[in-house]
Amino acid sequence: MITDNDIKAQVEQELLWDARINPSHIGISVNDRVVTLSGFVHAYSHKLHAERDAQCLAGVLGVANDIEVRPHSRLDAEIAHDAIAAIALQLPVSSKTIKVIVEHGHVRLEGTVDWNYQREHAQMALRHVHGIRSIESAIDISHKAIPADIKARIQAALKRSALIEASGIKVEADGDAVILSGKVRSWTERDEVERAAWMAPGITAVTNQLQVGN
Repeated sequence: MITDNDIKAQVEQELLWDARINPSHIGISVNDRVVTLSGFVHAYSHKLHAERDAQCLAGVLGVANDIEVRPHSRLDAEIAHDAIAAIALQLPVSSKTIKVIVEHGHVRLEGTVDWNYQREHAQMALRHVHGIRSIESAIDISHKAIPADIKARIQAALKRSALIEASGIKVEADGDAVILSGKVRSWTERDEVERAAWMAPGITAVTNQLQVGN
């Protein structure tokens, strides 16, 4: 059986293997197969890469990402300018409804979009903007008519996916909100289930309670 020490060693090797980040200032601890990352990096994208590296390893049940981002100093106005340009490049149409607020390197996104993928893409567009310490999304999703069989549609989508074992997943729908529960085999599968649920028309909230493990 894999131990906490085994997992810690695997995380250390994975971070060293990832050429996108410098792990020299990242601390790693593991308790009951939950990984805690600490220390600091110089770019927000490096923090996200480290978290994903730990999540994808066998035996990891959870990741607490306490890594601090210490970017090279930039003016908030410069960060905001680059953030707006990055979002506009990613979302040429819907970017017009998104507002960017920057305070001491911490970015907050506000506004309304039609779909969750647009909200996600707005955040993704900022990952490589220099100077960002954190990103908070307060973007809302506009309300649409909800099909009466929305739960059945989501369940059917899960069964169609080659990346998902749908038998252990429970879907509950309450108006425009969905709750996912049960067990999945990996963090990748967990993310894929949530992505499939967000694709349903009219959904404005997805609560992902899926547990990773056998």
